[in-house]
Amino acid sequence: MRALWDRIPPLARGLGIIALIASVVVVLSLEPVLATVGGLLQIAFFLAIAFFLFLLWRERRGDLEAWSDRNRKLFYAAIILAVVAIGMAIGLGAPGRDALALVLTLAACVYVVVRVWRLEHRY
Repeated sequence: MRALWDRIPPLARGLGIIALIASVVVVLSLEPVLATVGGLLQIAFFLAIAFFLFLLWRERRGDLEAWSDRNRKLFYAAIILAVVAIGMAIGLGAPGRDALALVLTLAACVYVVVRVWRLEHRY
């Protein structure tokens, strides 16, 4: 049995496992359960992003306190706006123009963060 399993290409094995799981979901009518699990995973993903940013802030908080007030407020505002935008996209969805607005908002936040970081790290 092991030799037969090893002869099947990994892509075919993976697709077979996915097909098996999909058929179990369809046969047992588990679509609502799958939707609930998907929603919980979206919330967990958002919380993981927020936790990562918190850990990043806690590690660099001493460096940030040495910055000027204006640059520190801009930096924090850009981070908070990015977290809120991602949270709204996860919670409300982002179809069509909303997706474009999300991408532009995140691009603006990244620009502000990088610009402030470079202004404060000139030597």
